[in-house]
Amino acid sequence: MSERTIETVGIVGLGTMGAGIAEVFARNGFTVVGVERDEEGLERGKEHLAHSTGRAVKRGKLSEEEQQELLGRISFATDATALKDVDMVVEAVVESLELKKSILATLDEIVAPDTILATNTSSLSVTEISTASKHPGRVVGVHFFNPAPVQKFVEIVRTVVTEPDVLDDAREVVGKLGKSPVVCGDRAGFIANALLFGYLNHAVSMFEGHYATREDIDTAMRLGCGYPMGPLALLDLIGLDTSYEILDTMYRQGRDRLHAPAPILKQMVTAGMLGRKSGRGFYTYEGADSPIVVPDALTPSTDATHELRREITKVGVVGTGTMASGIVEVFAKGGYDVTYVGRSQDKVDGVAARITKSLDKAIGRGKLEESAKPEILGRLTGTTSLDDLADVDIVVEAIAEDLAIKTTLFENLDDICKPGAILATTTSSLPVIELARVTKRPADVVGMHFFNPAPVMKLVEVVSTVTTSEEVSETVRALCAKVGKSPVSCGDRAGFIVNALLFPYLNDAVKMLEAHYATADDIDTAMKLGCALPMGPFELLDVVGNDVSLAIERELYLEFREPGFAPAPLLEHLVTAGYLGRKTGKGFRDYS
Repeated sequence: MSERTIETVGIVGLGTMGAGIAEVFARNGFTVVGVERDEEGLERGKEHLAHSTGRAVKRGKLSEEEQQELLGRISFATDATALKDVDMVVEAVVESLELKKSILATLDEIVAPDTILATNTSSLSVTEISTASKHPGRVVGVHFFNPAPVQKFVEIVRTVVTEPDVLDDAREVVGKLGKSPVVCGDRAGFIANALLFGYLNHAVSMFEGHYATREDIDTAMRLGCGYPMGPLALLDLIGLDTSYEILDTMYRQGRDRLHAPAPILKQMVTAGMLGRKSGRGFYTYEGADSPIVVPDALTPSTDATHELRREITKVGVVGTGTMASGIVEVFAKGGYDVTYVGRSQDKVDGVAARITKSLDKAIGRGKLEESAKPEILGRLTGTTSLDDLADVDIVVEAIAEDLAIKTTLFENLDDICKPGAILATTTSSLPVIELARVTKRPADVVGMHFFNPAPVMKLVEVVSTVTTSEEVSETVRALCAKVGKSPVSCGDRAGFIVNALLFPYLNDAVKMLEAHYATADDIDTAMKLGCALPMGPFELLDVVGNDVSLAIERELYLEFREPGFAPAPLLEHLVTAGYLGRKTGKGFRDYS
C-alpha cells in the first residue's frame, strides 16, 4: 500500500490542454502550480483558464465565488524550481520526444524522489520518455482528452518498469477528479487514438481522392453512426498539425499503412491550414480559434436544393423484411402511393402489420397525429406479383444481400417497369454496377442505401455508378429530401462512405482485443467516453451481427486489397462458432 499523499500537483505547459488539466485539478480541491517557459506563455495560460471557467459560470456550472476559489488554488511560475514540493507533476507540452525528455530530466533534479512524473502524451512512447529520469519507475502516462474539464475519460499508461504503487496512486488521483480511468500498456496511440486516428486518416484519404465532399463525409458519419462530429470537422478541432504528428508517430512505431498520414495532411500543415486554431483547415472559420464555419470555395451553394428532374408520383418496393417495411413506411409517410411486393401473401400482410405497429408507436409517443394513420395506410398496396410494378416511377429493391438473387430481380424489373422508371438498390456492400449491367437501362440504375431503422435514421447514401445519369442521381437526392431524409452522394465502391469508414475501425478494435492489449469493456469505455461515440465497438459489433460485419469486412478487403482491412482472425472464429452477437445470445459478450 502506497504511503504517498497527493495534494499539490504541478502542470508543465499551459496551452489549451495543460490549462484544462490545471482547471480539473483545482476544481477538485488540489493545489496547482502551473509552469510555462516565459511570461507570454503564462498570460496565455491564464487567459485559457479565465475563458474556460467564465464559460462554466455563464452556463450555471460554477458560481462566481467558486470560480474565484478555483483560480485561487493555482499559482504560476516560469521557473521549474517552483515545483520542488509538489506530489505529482503532469507535463502537457507539445508532442516532441526531445522536449518531453528534457523536461523530465530537469524535473528529476528538482522534485522529491517519490514524486510521480506523469506525461500527457497522446502518441509518444512513455517508456522512451521515462528513460530521461534516473527513477523511470515513477513515470506514468496520464492521457487526458480535450477539453479536459469536460471529457470524463483518462488513459493511464504503464510502462514495463512503472512501479505498481505509482500506477495505483495515479489511478486513484484520476478517480478523485471524477474521471473514468482505464489502464493500458505503452504502445502507439494507446486505446482511443490507435482506433480513432486510423478512421480519421481513412476519411482524409476519401476526401483527398474526391470520392465524396467534406460535407457528405461528415454528414454520413454523424447521421449514419450517431457520431457527435464528422471526421473532418473533428480533425479541424484537434488540429491538423497535432493529428499529423500522432499519425506519423503511430506509423513509425507500428508500420501499419493505415496510419501513414494521408499526403494532403502534410500539405495543409505546411500551408498553415491547421484547423480551427488557424481559422482554416478542411473548413474555413470566422477567425482563429473560432468554432463558426463560414462559406468558402468548397461550400455548396445555398440555392443548390435538389430538384426532381423526373416526375415521381408512384413508388415500388420489393422485399418484406424490416428494411423493406421501413422504406415502405418512409415513402407512405412522405405522401407517396407505394406498391410493395413480397414472395407470399403472409409476408405481404406482415409488412402492413409491421407498419401499423410502427405508426401506433409513433402516435403513442406524440410524433404522429391519430388522423394521419388511415391516410398513410391508405397509400399502401401489397402484392405478390412483380408485374404490378409496371406503372411505378421508381422501384427500390430491399431483398437479401445476395448478388445472384438481386441480378435476377433486376433483369425482371427491367422487363416489367416502364421506360424512364428508376431502378434503385438498397445494398450496403455489393457493387451497384453489377445490377446495372444486367439491364438495358444502366443509366437509370442507382444505389439508395437506407440505414436501419429506415423510419428513424435520416441518412441515405445515393450511390452513382459510372453509368448512372446525373438526372437520375439528382432525382433520387431530391426524392430523399422530400421524404425527410438527408442524402449524401458517393461513387460505387465497397462500403460506400459509412461502412468503408466504420468497419475497418471495428476490425482494428477486434485486433486490439485479440492482442490482449485491453479488454472489450475497456476498449468500449475508451471509445464512448474518450471519443463520445454512442456505442463502443464491441457493443456495436454484437448489435450489427458478427456474421454481417465479417461479410462487409471481406468485401472491403477484396475491393481495396489493403492488408489492414483483412478481417481479424478472432472475428472469423466467433462467426464459425456461431457466436454472432445479440441475435444468438452470444458474441463478444453473453446475453441472457
